[in-house]
Amino acid sequence: MDLDPVLLSRIQFAFVVSFHAIFPVFTIGLASFIAFLETCAYASGNPLYTRLSKFWIKVFAVVFGMGVVSGIVMSFQFGTNWSNFAQATANFLGPVLSYEVVTAFFLEAAFLGILLFGRDRVPAGIYLFASFMVAIGTFISSFWILSANSWMHTPAGTVMENGMHQVVSWSEAIFSPSFWYRFTHMGLASFLTGGFVVASLSAWFLLNGREIEANRRALSMCLWLLLVIAPAQLWVGDLHGLNTLKHQPTKVAAMEGNWETSSNVPLLLFAWPDQQAQTNHWEIGIPGLASLLLKHDTEGVVPGVSAVPRDEQPPVAIVFWSFRVMVGLGMLMIAFAIAGLLLRPGGRYWQSRWFLKGLVPMGVAPFVAVLAGWFVTEIGRAPWLVYGQMTQSEGITPSLTGGMALFTLIGYIVVYALVFTSGLYYLGRLFESGVEDAGHDSTLDHEEVERAKRPFSAAHVPLEHEGGRA
Repeated sequence: MDLDPVLLSRIQFAFVVSFHAIFPVFTIGLASFIAFLETCAYASGNPLYTRLSKFWIKVFAVVFGMGVVSGIVMSFQFGTNWSNFAQATANFLGPVLSYEVVTAFFLEAAFLGILLFGRDRVPAGIYLFASFMVAIGTFISSFWILSANSWMHTPAGTVMENGMHQVVSWSEAIFSPSFWYRFTHMGLASFLTGGFVVASLSAWFLLNGREIEANRRALSMCLWLLLVIAPAQLWVGDLHGLNTLKHQPTKVAAMEGNWETSSNVPLLLFAWPDQQAQTNHWEIGIPGLASLLLKHDTEGVVPGVSAVPRDEQPPVAIVFWSFRVMVGLGMLMIAFAIAGLLLRPGGRYWQSRWFLKGLVPMGVAPFVAVLAGWFVTEIGRAPWLVYGQMTQSEGITPSLTGGMALFTLIGYIVVYALVFTSGLYYLGRLFESGVEDAGHDSTLDHEEVERAKRPFSAAHVPLEHEGGRA
């Protein structure tokens, strides 16, 4: 059996990116939540906020570490599996990915050290500043990554010369036509992920009667956030879809399961796309609604997948169903946010066990929605690496064989399984200890708090500890 290096390399990159993506999408939202908690602690002096922040900083550190380990190899795959693509796009993607490291990763890593080890060792204002720097660093990181990815979808500001993309306008290349839609969409997704994870774990703690006041406060803050962010994501998602319709109509056609360019296109709730026959089986839809949403007119003309040759069509079934998973989970998130508002009177939002039990599994929902959205975005772009300019088969490393790609794919799966298992183990330990443990310092911590906050202060050792010798 011949192994297709293009298919295996696509699977490998999809696996690595999907595994990695769930970590930054959480840490971006969580970092902002930590900065908010530190602001509340600084302004009010309430130790409740400090306990919450201590706990979530520990969670952030573990997830941040998993994200670094899982993501550091992604850029290397450009050279190992996609060298033609790497060479052709180096003039733009090389600097942009470097900017992400220099401006974001260093900022996050430096100030995360203060968050982890600097409490009671630096002035309170500096500690608060560090929390904001970490939060800002996560957004700077996503800015550069999404700039690179958006350019691949809607290339601008470059011209092809001798097989190389030469940048003629950095502003147009960085802020490509789809960038702001993608950046906003992902930013809101990060807040949704962080909000639902904190709400989910707070609900679990409340169900078990642990740290009632602290977790009630955390749940309350998250529900207010979700009440704003969840509907906003629906609106931004609609704008993003309209932008995609303009620049990548075939992707939207696959999302809608629409094969023929036509008017009065129904919004399909269920269908089984058949790529071979270029049609759907067992359709259930709402007449005219897809045209209304995409063209603001029930008679609006929506493009069809068959408008392009078969070798330029994405895998319709995957895109079609991934889109419905994403939207379905998004509507469920809105429902929980509204339910939280309706349960506000009398504090029922934290006393209703059915609501808390429903929130617990919702901590997983944003991750699934993000992955589904990522599948729609990336698989829907197929067969293009740089949309309309370079296909996946053109970007592959010429000397790469199917066996080599399969070997590295298996290696990534094994290593990432170990990383994920280890990370879940440590997160489980943190969740088991809970917010209560964050409120108690160890004996060593108490001793160190008494030391002077100056460099090398720990180097001083009393003479009696040295046997009386100076």
